[in-house]
Amino acid sequence: MNTPHLALIEVTPTDPSPETALPLIDTIAERAATASTHIIESEITQSGSRIFIILETPNLDALTTALTQHPIPHVNEISEPTPVRLVGANLEDLKAQRPSAGYLVEWDLPEELDMDTYLANKKRKTPLYANVPETTFLRTYVREDMAKCLCLYNAPDENAVKRAREAVSTPIDRLFALAPGATPS
Repeated sequence: MNTPHLALIEVTPTDPSPETALPLIDTIAERAATASTHIIESEITQSGSRIFIILETPNLDALTTALTQHPIPHVNEISEPTPVRLVGANLEDLKAQRPSAGYLVEWDLPEELDMDTYLANKKRKTPLYANVPETTFLRTYVREDMAKCLCLYNAPDENAVKRAREAVSTPIDRLFALAPGATPS
């Protein structure tokens, strides 16, 4: 058996809304299950215009085939599964607790940044979040190709997330408020 990988897929629904996103996630979960893959986490933007899904899979190629072999109804666009690394949280704890997030930040990583440097910077800067106590950093998914990362937070509002990012001197390329309760149990 192959070693499990974490993978990110991004979905753009044809009819964006949090209510229509949930059946799409269920359909994707069913397709993924045919490749012995399960959803770890799914996050829906408040508008429902984007869905971010983290999956655990033993075989990225089989997952890609399962998701692309037949069109998924009501999906405008779905990305190929991209390997990601979980940073700032333990996978087993995440599976057990399924903590929800209020905000998702996308950061398009600079071309010259490598994973080791990213991880060292993250470790060095994470304690600075204490300067913005109203915001809780939850976890990050870093694409292994270093194209971008997704950072998840709980905060009272977008401005609190922006202050937290400023505290760790890290930019925001896109910031989304998230709809509640997306991850299947």
